[in-house]
Amino acid sequence: MGVRHIGRELALKALYRIDICGGASSEDLAVFFGSFPCDERARRFAERLIEGVRRDQRELDGYIADALEHWTVKRLSRIDHNIMRLAVWELLNLEDVPARVTMDEAIELAKTYGDQESGRFVNGVLDQIAERLKLKRKGEERTSAKSA
Repeated sequence: MGVRHIGRELALKALYRIDICGGASSEDLAVFFGSFPCDERARRFAERLIEGVRRDQRELDGYIADALEHWTVKRLSRIDHNIMRLAVWELLNLEDVPARVTMDEAIELAKTYGDQESGRFVNGVLDQIAERLKLKRKGEERTSAKSA
């Protein structure tokens, strides 16, 4: 498994824990990361994701709410909700990660940690958000230039 994939999993677990138990201080996160030993690069990536999602949570939830049809943010499972927060933050802030990679990673997390419909649901919502934000093709030009 790649460093960023592991970082995304750690970030998802930490955000879920924060939703359930609270506690997002530096000490709380240090204890959390102590429970999940991993590569230092994965931990740093996870910390960056956690910090960004927590800082921009209202904005992220707004994008998610706007993309939901016949559903509300409050009805989302905490897992699906945090997966979408992570992915939307990544779409908006990580220029070096193509949109397709971000969305594929989110779908895989949803399949692993969500219920049997989570992958399709997360895919549909993220696809709509990426389309509305005109980020669906983010990173494709860089990928095409490398292969030429």
